[in-house]
Amino acid sequence: MSTLNDTLHRVTQRVIERSKPTRSAYLDLIRREGDNMGERSAVSCSNLAHAYAGALEDQAALVAGRGANIGIVTSYNDMLSAHQPYGRYPDRLKIYAREIGATAQVAGGTPAMCDGVTQGEVGMELSLFSRDVIALSAAVALSHAMYDGALMLGICDKIVPGLLMGALRFGHLPTIFVPSGPMPTGIPNKEKQRVRQLYAEGKATRAELLASEMASYHSPGTCTFFGTANSNQMMMEMMGLHIPGSAFIQPGTQLRQALDREAVHRVAAIGRKGDDYRPLGLCVDEKAVINAAVGLLATGGSTNHAIHLPAMARAAGVIFDWDDLSELSGAVPLIAQVYPNGSGDVNQFHAAGGMGYVIGELLESGLAHGDILTVGRGDFSDYAREPGLDGEALVWRDVGPSMDDTMLRPVANPFKPDGGMRLITGNLGRACFKTSAVDRERWTIEAPCRVFEDQAAVAAAFKAGELDRDVVVVVRFQGPRANGMPELHKLTPALGVLQDRGFKVALVTDGRMSGASGKVPAAIHCTPEALGGGPLARLRDGDMVKVCAVTCELTTTADLSAREPAPDPQGQSGTGRELFGMMRHFADGAEQGASAMLAIGLATGGM
Repeated sequence: MSTLNDTLHRVTQRVIERSKPTRSAYLDLIRREGDNMGERSAVSCSNLAHAYAGALEDQAALVAGRGANIGIVTSYNDMLSAHQPYGRYPDRLKIYAREIGATAQVAGGTPAMCDGVTQGEVGMELSLFSRDVIALSAAVALSHAMYDGALMLGICDKIVPGLLMGALRFGHLPTIFVPSGPMPTGIPNKEKQRVRQLYAEGKATRAELLASEMASYHSPGTCTFFGTANSNQMMMEMMGLHIPGSAFIQPGTQLRQALDREAVHRVAAIGRKGDDYRPLGLCVDEKAVINAAVGLLATGGSTNHAIHLPAMARAAGVIFDWDDLSELSGAVPLIAQVYPNGSGDVNQFHAAGGMGYVIGELLESGLAHGDILTVGRGDFSDYAREPGLDGEALVWRDVGPSMDDTMLRPVANPFKPDGGMRLITGNLGRACFKTSAVDRERWTIEAPCRVFEDQAAVAAAFKAGELDRDVVVVVRFQGPRANGMPELHKLTPALGVLQDRGFKVALVTDGRMSGASGKVPAAIHCTPEALGGGPLARLRDGDMVKVCAVTCELTTTADLSAREPAPDPQGQSGTGRELFGMMRHFADGAEQGASAMLAIGLATGGM
């Protein structure tokens, strides 16, 4: 392992210093909670009877208190392909627990919406705040004080961040995240993208589009592009919260089941009563957060984590912002190229060496903290190996050189010299620009803007030919307080068509773009948001706007100070959106994590 990179050291120390008051308060919380966690035998018999009544064959073991009782928090549903395999997990996990004299109970379930299903639909306005609902649901599940450890079953976009945020409030418990793995590879990603653009141009039918999409998303398991769901799995590896190498093993395989079994055995072994206590709140510290950010940059992961990572960190008392992310990006090279940044999917990434290769390269180059506390049997260097089977035994093997240099390259010969996540600023605010999927000649776009207030209006203007020119498309009033900050991934095919026609095109928005978004330059998550008078609310059609990832500018030549902002839109009802009014009203900015729950809850809780 090499000497720690200077930038990594500097940013880490800055985060540690900035976080001292909140991190200290958090550590006091989990120490107090751990000290208050008495023996279940001291709890009222009536309380215990309620908890044990449904345990059937585990009742005797629970009454005897012979071993750890593990709480399972599951986000199973079978509408979401990535979570469909979780349906049978509780029965298997209980069997694995009995093997070591432990017990396991389903502590509770959380919602798990699919952003792929809600893209472009009004339900997407609930998506970001579903993360807070998941965190609250996880907290309810773990509040019963019956558990010595927890297993978190979740994979997708808001689900892993929500589970982690909720679990961190019970940071005295050892906790392991248990993925279920990606679906097998479908049609080539370029073919899927080609049909989408043909449909946007009116050159493919709806039936042809649906057939193409179903050939891509075709069976249980995580979608195979490197969007937010698979970025989640990468980050759990980088933070040491998985059994090493778990992220991208496909569902239903013998190796997948061996890793799940190890998760159960391991969470029981790292409990408070043993000699290897590894509570979640100590695992997730400033260095683990930095590792997650480094992994995001080194692999070209989802832009959504510019919002999720600060929120997850805050739940552990760590303050991490976009300046930190952008500075790290300048030091961390892009060593993985997974679709939409490259042609191959996560299955090909894993076959080429996967997370074991990435972590090995980062550690060897001093670009990751090797001294974090993990849930594994050893230290973080174990995550630079790959799991396999020797007969029926689970083993880990060294990872050699990249098996495919179109997917993975060494730090010494990266795809790009930086991590491709840049903070751009100016008189239009602060925003994120993901360069890793954008050709360098498109890193600077300066053109008259066209201002919209929803995706439908952009689509209508595109179909009418009104955007067939050099243009910066501004989609405002899409921030957390306006409408819940929906993803605007549905804009990508139309803007991609304009770009392919030879026009200079960029997007500026206070909304989100998916981890699946690709080649169109975009300034996203713009803060302060337009609602309440942010700079985007003062733009008008025809204003010159500059979006530049070279000089890190987000500016207009218009004199915004002389203008009144556009009026705030009225809140919308239907599809449950009215029920989330409180979350919109109290949400803080995108850079802080866009969470009412954290903004209000941690403040009133003394953190």
